[in-house]
Amino acid sequence: MLRTASAVDVVIVGAGPAGLAAARHLTGAGLSVTVLEAAPRIGGRSATDDLDGFRLDRCGRPLAVSAAELRRTPGLGELTPRPFAPGLSLHNGQRTQRISAARSTRGALSAARALSRADRRTERRTDRQAGRPTGRQVARQVGRLTDRRAEQGTDSRRTDRRPDRPAVTPVTPPASATPARPADRPVRDVLAGRPAFPPRTHDALLRPLLGALLCDPQLDGSSRGAAAALRGYAEGGLWLPAGGAAAVPELLAAALPPGTVCTSVQVTAVSTTGVSTAEHGHVPCRAVLVATGAREAAELLPGLRVPAFHPVTVLHHTAAVASGSRGTQARDTALILPTDGPVAYTYAAGAIDPSRTPPGRTLITTAVLGAAAALPLSVLDRTVRHRLDRIYGGHTGDRQLLTAHHHPYAVPAMPAPYDPERTVRVLAGLYVCGDHRDTSTLQGALNSGRRAARAVLQDFGLPGLTTEPDTLPTAA
Repeated sequence: MLRTASAVDVVIVGAGPAGLAAARHLTGAGLSVTVLEAAPRIGGRSATDDLDGFRLDRCGRPLAVSAAELRRTPGLGELTPRPFAPGLSLHNGQRTQRISAARSTRGALSAARALSRADRRTERRTDRQAGRPTGRQVARQVGRLTDRRAEQGTDSRRTDRRPDRPAVTPVTPPASATPARPADRPVRDVLAGRPAFPPRTHDALLRPLLGALLCDPQLDGSSRGAAAALRGYAEGGLWLPAGGAAAVPELLAAALPPGTVCTSVQVTAVSTTGVSTAEHGHVPCRAVLVATGAREAAELLPGLRVPAFHPVTVLHHTAAVASGSRGTQARDTALILPTDGPVAYTYAAGAIDPSRTPPGRTLITTAVLGAAAALPLSVLDRTVRHRLDRIYGGHTGDRQLLTAHHHPYAVPAMPAPYDPERTVRVLAGLYVCGDHRDTSTLQGALNSGRRAARAVLQDFGLPGLTTEPDTLPTAA
């Protein structure tokens, strides 16, 4: 029941991971919060459907971040990770090649370092073309200034004896000498120029891996974002939340005071003093945080930047558990990356997390990215079934499609150059957060929620979550 008689401190629009994480931070700081969600349930894209004993994620993305890091978010201490098998499996249409954990981790870290080094080289080249000093030149300038000041210190007696001599004015490096943030380029351009990663390596390992991590099969996105994703994979491995992706928002909501979250409430307008709803009229407050998807946020905050998106179609298939060697592949818990065809990645979700399936059934989750994601379901299902037969064995007729979910706005794109920490403050009293303000991952959504909560506390004059302020003045 939505309470409108008295103002709350903060109204949060949207009950996805970002909004719920912000609510948990704010209530923990002693503020009263109301979270309004237009859908009949919480979670946003982190939703899980219940169907005949199956738990079916709508997004189907494996997580590539340390579970211990996510647990540090207030409310997620009870999150249970279900890890994939170490390493990766690559399927070329005929056979599966297993990449060991050591090799896949080493490759991910090497690629992350290569992407970061390429950014720095690009920055130095850009500086030279623009006539700005490069990082090495800045270092030499600072060194010369240090030497000069040291000489001035040893000459202080002579200077003291010459009162007519003007005082030495300290020399400071020009503002342009401050090293800028490394440049950012599309991943494919960086990898194409790296002899350490020939095209065969891109296509066989990095392209399908980054496709699974970022849902960017063409590698058009930010090399900086890709490097961060690869480091996260190397450090934390791949895993699923036990019980489905909805476990994350459900845990966050359970940690809030009773009555904080209200579903089926459509917000039609926002201001610094309250929100207007279609069902309950005006809800007054001291601050509003818009924590919806990018497109919905732009409707409430005209002028907000709306990114491009990566479409994703997720298909869930099941079959009876096969005995003997015939069912071995369906029990494999590695992430399988086809190197060609429409399937971006597939995994045996029921083997990784048995709580997602009823007894005696398998559950295979498959993701299709790019233009193929928009194919008619009948065409897509037939194509995917054929590939699953090659990967997991069995016959097409044995496999039943439980459900398919197509989301044309599944993952916000991160084109280069990309700022992974876009401001969350529109103006004092009005804020915005979500994965479209950070990296396009669950961790990015949680980070943006924390940054938004920090900005609210700062503007309220309350102790912040960290000592680092949000200094960007406006949202765009």
